[in-house]
Amino acid sequence: MSAGVCVYSRVSRTRQARVSRIFLASKSPRRRELLRQLGVAFEILDPDVPEQRAPGESPTDYVSRVAREKARAGLLQVGAVPHALVIGADTEVVLDGEVFGKPDGPEDAAAMLRRLAGRTHEVLSAVWVVSSGREEGAVQATKVRFDALDEATVAAYVAGGEPFGKAGAYAIQGRAAAFIPCIEGSYSSVMGLPLHETACLLARFDCAPDASVIDNGSRAKL
Repeated sequence: MSAGVCVYSRVSRTRQARVSRIFLASKSPRRRELLRQLGVAFEILDPDVPEQRAPGESPTDYVSRVAREKARAGLLQVGAVPHALVIGADTEVVLDGEVFGKPDGPEDAAAMLRRLAGRTHEVLSAVWVVSSGREEGAVQATKVRFDALDEATVAAYVAGGEPFGKAGAYAIQGRAAAFIPCIEGSYSSVMGLPLHETACLLARFDCAPDASVIDNGSRAKL
């Protein structure tokens, strides 16, 4: 998949009601930080969704499905909230058609970094916005170039702990920025939430940024 965006839309016959509360179905502090930049008030949900790629499932379909399932699982948690709107997202690193998820441990992280070194890979980030009667989503693809990395650099980066909990075993907003000479696409998407696509989806649900929003992203109180 070349750098760009795929957009999905699923609307039921139920008319979309006015949204009163927005929820982010993610425990990622990076997504929370990014969503704050859009100036929308939101609350945090932590749904438990398996992240297992199905046989024959393309990387794009996989990342989109997981993001949609997170949003749907979050919506189930807030079913009693009138006009709830839930955002779900997922990010994966892809090289040679293989999806690199979060590393299982130091050896796995080092192996991922060795494979990414000196090559250009793709980062796919999907975002879905769902309500009781409507679902819309998008997938953003960004190309990321890695410098060659020697063993000492890989070992030091892994020892620092930054690779863990990150797709592809690196964080572009952290020390791994030194490994990346260029990207083609969306920086926020590589971090974990494509902000342009998220803003466009929220606008389609009539959710506009609010300049008065200073702090948000608290855990939902249902």
